[in-house]
Amino acid sequence: MRWHRLLSVALGLGLAGCAGSGAGDGTRSASITAADAGVQEQAFGASGRRSVKALVYVLHRDRTGAQAEESDRFARELAQASPGARVIALTQSESIGDAESRGFTRERINRLADYIEARSKRYPGVPTVLVGDGGGAALAANLAGLRPKLVDGLVLAACPCMLPEWRKHMEKRMPRGTFKPAANSLDPLMTVGGVRSETKAALLVGANDPITPPKFSRGYAEALALRGIATDFRVLPGKGNDILTDPEVLSATTRMLAALQAPR
Repeated sequence: MRWHRLLSVALGLGLAGCAGSGAGDGTRSASITAADAGVQEQAFGASGRRSVKALVYVLHRDRTGAQAEESDRFARELAQASPGARVIALTQSESIGDAESRGFTRERINRLADYIEARSKRYPGVPTVLVGDGGGAALAANLAGLRPKLVDGLVLAACPCMLPEWRKHMEKRMPRGTFKPAANSLDPLMTVGGVRSETKAALLVGANDPITPPKFSRGYAEALALRGIATDFRVLPGKGNDILTDPEVLSATTRMLAALQAPR
């Protein structure tokens, strides 16, 4: 199944790449707010135009409470570890309906992309990295495929990056009828053709993750490699699903930021 889907991806890379570079751009406004994008933001680190050397957006897994706190904690620690980085933790707004909050729809992705593009205009020439956790990782992967010019680096933790297979996995784990992801969600494995070849990527997943087992990250990592994209795929021994605040994820992100800011 995995290799059949990867072959389909490889055959469609040219078409997906063309679609990713321009399709779905829509109307963009420099005045778009976090509320317009359906998120709430918390910023850490550098803020002045001259002091900001990199932009990092941390997309959590669409939960509140402890998960949102983990996202803020990671963003704070990353800002401390990477001087010059402006790190923005994004949490899902309660105004977004349940159906869409569980999905990765084109509308939702473009709304978030418009927000990121508007913020990036404040810091021209500065690299942008997306760090995604769980559902936030799938959202980041799809955004990189649909709006590739906005993304220089991807760090994906515990990603459900093979959406149809992951849905089947979750349906087996949960009582019938309780798991209802949006039907029109985009599968990261099928938008991967739009990711720029220059993008840097890191995927990390716990070896004992029961929610998003390593196979769902491995398949996407292989698809990135087929595109010639530099990809660091790591399975963390003994770790489960909650790995955003694991030192390995912070280390992978700081290394990526250092590489993106290095003189060329």
